[in-house]
Amino acid sequence: MNTNSLRLQQTLASCSQAIADGDLKKSDESISTLVHYLDSVSSDEQLSDDPAFHALSQIYHYLISPSLDQAVVDALAFELPKAVAKLGCLSTRCFENAERIINHFVKSCSPRDMVSIICEAMTFSSDGFDDPSYFTPLLGALAKAFEALQRRPFEQVKAALPVVLKVLEAVLSNPEDQNNTRLVDLCEKSILIAHSLKAICIKLDHKDKKLSALFGLYVLQITALISKGVGAQTSIWSSMMLQLSSFLHYCGLTYLDLVTGHDVDMAISFLSQGDEDDFVSCFSYVGCGAALTVLWVDLSNEVGDATKQDLKAVKDELVKNQTKRWEALGVLKRIFASINLPWELKRHAIDLLFCIMEGVGTQNEHDASLDYSVNMPSLYASLQAIQLVIVYASDPLLRKKAFDTFKMVLADLPPSLRFDLLMALTRNSELSSMIAILLDCVREQMYREYHSKENEFGNAENNTLQHSSPFWTAKVLDFVEFVLKPPNGGPPVLPEFTDAVLSALNLYRFILINESSGNTSYTQVLTKNKLQKVLREWLEPLRALVASVRAENQKYNNQVAVDTLCGLYPVEFVLYRCIELAEENLKHST
Repeated sequence: MNTNSLRLQQTLASCSQAIADGDLKKSDESISTLVHYLDSVSSDEQLSDDPAFHALSQIYHYLISPSLDQAVVDALAFELPKAVAKLGCLSTRCFENAERIINHFVKSCSPRDMVSIICEAMTFSSDGFDDPSYFTPLLGALAKAFEALQRRPFEQVKAALPVVLKVLEAVLSNPEDQNNTRLVDLCEKSILIAHSLKAICIKLDHKDKKLSALFGLYVLQITALISKGVGAQTSIWSSMMLQLSSFLHYCGLTYLDLVTGHDVDMAISFLSQGDEDDFVSCFSYVGCGAALTVLWVDLSNEVGDATKQDLKAVKDELVKNQTKRWEALGVLKRIFASINLPWELKRHAIDLLFCIMEGVGTQNEHDASLDYSVNMPSLYASLQAIQLVIVYASDPLLRKKAFDTFKMVLADLPPSLRFDLLMALTRNSELSSMIAILLDCVREQMYREYHSKENEFGNAENNTLQHSSPFWTAKVLDFVEFVLKPPNGGPPVLPEFTDAVLSALNLYRFILINESSGNTSYTQVLTKNKLQKVLREWLEPLRALVASVRAENQKYNNQVAVDTLCGLYPVEFVLYRCIELAEENLKHST
């Protein structure tokens, strides 16, 4: 027997003797010495894991000795899980021994005590410590402890799950290697906890409604966390989602209520009653998890078969029901807005939304008696989230499909709400290219309405007629003014906002040409005061700015200057045309 083994044997014998004698002070000192020794082994930088492996093997055989007093096992259970979990990080064989030791404590000690001990061990190391191998045996043991609980399991589970979720979020938020075996083991152990919750619910015959709601939220939360950490690219992750989806029936969750957010809202509302308000805050990703749960059905046929739910029927219901469709949009936005989810999942979310919106069509009837403004905050956030895909996706095909989906969502809205949302999106966008896209959407909307209601146009006697659409009112010029005369003062910044300026000029030119050729004045763009204001405050300052930028860049012969000058050509062309049209109409104005 080497020196280390002899030292460990003596320390363990000292622990046993002190506990048998009832000497609390000496037993605490002996256990502290044991933990200190194990910590020194885990921190010792050696090429071999032999010291750690042999220490763990020795401890395990000591613990399973039939002659060992239960009081000794109980005392060691309070301190050893942390120390052996650290040693388990050193190698696979160390991990296996650490797992055996922690599981033995769960089997031999009070499950209520072990739930608290394991949570304390995870809390102790979760701050700044993200090695999955440390937490994996602890999560597996916690799942066993849950199932062993005999009384009031909800209170124990409620206290433990926030710790579990904090650990998973810390480890899975920024994984260095998505195919890391240790990461896979951690995720599988988190799913094992879900299996234990299912077993408890079945044992209680689902009579504990709070536990069932908690079970559902946990499943949705780890669905989101696992998807953020590992993506959707391998069969391993598909297998995990298959397991998670199989819990839907036991949680009482349906695809329709998940994608519309009803199941999540009900569970959170139920658990928020009384003193659980702070508790439910740890389930911040359940909405994203709900969307992903539905999305995984499209990603995997096996998942769809396991849940025995018809996603096509869900899509059909969303196509028919506008309220539920907008609710689903609010849930799916969580996928688009997430910075951690892989683009492959966002692509499938866009595909799902595109499929739904394509079935809706463009000829929607809207109840004029309803106040649609209550939907504006949610719809605004949803459209902003889709914009993130349009702007930041590296795949041009995905960007195009996201833009097509964006336009179909706009088409699904009542005209007044559509106008207000486009205005809000424009005013709150900092990207020139996005502002340009939004103004093009405005121009496209005006073009469609102009040609769909030609009988209201082209009649000189009707030039004071009020058009039914908010897009054909004086307010539409606010879009142009926002770009050509920014709220913060001065002309727009060039060349940074070239795209937005060009789009604003094209919108103004479109309005001017159509109003003058149709002898209408829906937007008041042809009034003398408006024409004078546009020339004086928008177009002439812009002309001076363009001339200044051109002169400045002509001094240089580099690629930046060349690109700037090339970008100015279309702006100059449309700008001078707008000035000509405005001056020509000013001559005939009264």
